[in-house]
Amino acid sequence: MLKSKKKKLIQTYAVHPKDTGSPNVQVAVLTERINQLTKHLADHPKDNHSRRGLIMMVGKRRKLLNYMRLNKKEGYEKILDKLKLRK
Repeated sequence: MLKSKKKKLIQTYAVHPKDTGSPNVQVAVLTERINQLTKHLADHPKDNHSRRGLIMMVGKRRKLLNYMRLNKKEGYEKILDKLKLRK
């Protein structure tokens, strides 16, 4: 992911100006990386090392979303709508 793209994501989802590690930001960055890696794996189906990384990222995002669902209800619903993660 390009630095400029990551910086823009952080600014969009940050809770306060110097925020880089809130669950909102982490989920947004992980979602972008997951989308990029999914496209890569469509072109390179035998790349099992990247597939493992993708599975780990999806698991980490799932854990962060579970945390948000239990502790930050309104932030959880907002992030799902913005990133279009659930139907």
